[in-house]
Amino acid sequence: MGLSIGKLPPGPLNAITDVEGVRVGHATLVIGEGRLRPGTGPVRTGVTVIRPHGGNAFREKVRAAVHTINGYGKACGFEQMRELGTLETPIALTNTLNVGMVADALVQFAIEQSPEIGVTTGTVNPVVGECNDSFLNDIQGRHIRLEHVRAALDSASSGPVVEGAVGAGTGTTCFGWKGGIGTASRVLPAAGGGFTVGALVQSNFGRAADLTVCGVPVGQHLTPSDITASAPERGSIMIVLATDAPLDSRQLKRLAVRSCAGLARLGSVLGHESGDFVIAFSTAGRVLHAPTELVGSEIVLRDESRAMQHLFLAVVESVEESVLNSMTMAETMTGRDGHVRYALPLDRLGALLQRPLAAGSITS
Repeated sequence: MGLSIGKLPPGPLNAITDVEGVRVGHATLVIGEGRLRPGTGPVRTGVTVIRPHGGNAFREKVRAAVHTINGYGKACGFEQMRELGTLETPIALTNTLNVGMVADALVQFAIEQSPEIGVTTGTVNPVVGECNDSFLNDIQGRHIRLEHVRAALDSASSGPVVEGAVGAGTGTTCFGWKGGIGTASRVLPAAGGGFTVGALVQSNFGRAADLTVCGVPVGQHLTPSDITASAPERGSIMIVLATDAPLDSRQLKRLAVRSCAGLARLGSVLGHESGDFVIAFSTAGRVLHAPTELVGSEIVLRDESRAMQHLFLAVVESVEESVLNSMTMAETMTGRDGHVRYALPLDRLGALLQRPLAAGSITS
């Protein structure tokens, strides 16, 4: 649409994969139409995986942190990340009732890569985030199985990331419109170290009336015809942040907290029934599962104050744009029982952003 979000430049792909080594893969299920038959369909769901690097994440962990904006969710593996400050599996995103089965698939994948798990060494901590896609999807069916997670893992690449109604974003809703998977990146200036920050979101939150784009309250003038202005904010968002800056878990937690500002710039108030979580990790170093030495050395961020002012801005801008990308790349989808989530009408959005807003509203 020609919109420029923020001040910092994006990376070459404007995606989380601009952070060297990071890989993203999806598996998308769109099956059946008509009346809901619990356990059978229609199916509008999927899984998205983010691999911190192309190697064995259990044997070569990365520094990580988790921030809970609103704990109304059913995530897996977050407590160990908080305690130890490391990520040791790919991150998987899916729907709420599929968390257990997706976690099981990550465990199976880790055991195949590291047969010593649970035998001659400790167990593994699978990390799974979720959003509720039951408005469009037969969520009781838990249709994401081992083969779908494996397909997403095997297809994960460091190239462009497919956005919109794909993977874990297949059945989600954002600000009353069709949501999905979105990503963006920002490159810091030389004064901030020249580091890259990337974000990927699974958007499923926000009130239609609150949507704000580039500071313009477009939700007051552009709402889906089937959404009432008084509807409360419900839903969730999963945010994954990656950076090549050499940050420890405390510093990564500071980045994760700033994601809230990106959501606020979009008009969200992080409603009561919204499960909002942020996972942040750094690719700058590896934490070996079985080091041969007790003490080692690594590169650290020495001047935190100089770098953080740029890193914080990069997080806010990349999160804000990731959500907008998830919406502008999503297409209208009809799901179970004829439920519809309309695509954000880009022509009308563009018109609102190019002229002063007049009184009244525009509906789809």
